[in-house]
Amino acid sequence: MKVHTLSLKNFRNIGEIQLSFNEGVNIIYGENAQGKTNILEALWLFTGMRSFRASKDAEQILFGQSNAKIKTEFVSRGIEQSAEITFSEKKTALLNEIKQSSVNNFAAEYHAVIFSPEHLSLVKGGPKERRQFCDNALCQIKPGFYEYLSKYKKNLVQRNALLKDYKYNTSIEMMLDIFEENLAQLGTKIILQRKRYLNALSEQVKHIYHGISSGKEEIELVYMGSFDAESEEKTKDAFLKALKNSRSEDVNSLTTSVGPHRDDIDIFINGISARKFGSQGQQRSAVLALKLGEANVLKDKTGEQPIALLDDVMSELDEQRQDYILHHIDGWQVFITCCDPHTILRLKEGKTFHIAGGKLSDTTEPKT
Repeated sequence: MKVHTLSLKNFRNIGEIQLSFNEGVNIIYGENAQGKTNILEALWLFTGMRSFRASKDAEQILFGQSNAKIKTEFVSRGIEQSAEITFSEKKTALLNEIKQSSVNNFAAEYHAVIFSPEHLSLVKGGPKERRQFCDNALCQIKPGFYEYLSKYKKNLVQRNALLKDYKYNTSIEMMLDIFEENLAQLGTKIILQRKRYLNALSEQVKHIYHGISSGKEEIELVYMGSFDAESEEKTKDAFLKALKNSRSEDVNSLTTSVGPHRDDIDIFINGISARKFGSQGQQRSAVLALKLGEANVLKDKTGEQPIALLDDVMSELDEQRQDYILHHIDGWQVFITCCDPHTILRLKEGKTFHIAGGKLSDTTEPKT
């Protein structure tokens, strides 16, 4: 897919801006806090996913304004399309000028991968980051996966609420049984889809990491679940049994201690945990392999080449890793934010956009 245009109004620190992009590399540069990342954030939001900046919708509206709007024109599956999101008291979405029930509906048409400085801690951070990485990727490949996650979280909240009362009122055991049955059914679908995705991702990541390390190291991804099971029926039974067995402990802690919301993905380099013992270089290389692998799986599953959004990560990497990224996204449409465009242009020609104070102050067309 390719993005042709992006229009923003009252979004973050940007009053109004219209951008027309090159089909290759687009470099958005300027000093810090001028609005560069806001442009990448807007491009990412059309995937239907939450902001990679973990912010609330209200924070995306320019201070003093009541609403914000972002709009894009793009090509996907060979079809010229448009998408629009309005942020106000209630978020609304249009796809090809047709109102959508949710921005999640964009996921079937618009595909992207995002690299940000936060992703460099994907390996050494907590389990939540790795679960979210896996779940976000699945939501783009399987739009229905978001519904499983949403329903699972609602049942999880309800079970946790009942745990508070169960200690003093065991007559609500039947209600607990119902929510545990729901959790087991929904959680099983989440676990199995994560495992299938991880199998596909592992093949890509192994190949990419082998190249990054010049064949000196091997990487392995392992799903660390609350219980061991493979088939849908056995997984559901094992999950339900684990919930029953942990009920006494959960009543005391007032939280559900088993399930996909507690699972993790461990990353091993040459058989050793990268999170616990990996060097900074190994951890960064693992993240690069994960993100490039994510893009390859997304292309394989959807038939569409995702756009690549690189938010100020090139400065975090040495020249060898910069070159590796740009070599592997050759032929993609790429959006890169940085303070100094010459560092990137040394490696790749592209169209540049200078952003200052939330405004476009200069544009340079690609070299010929």
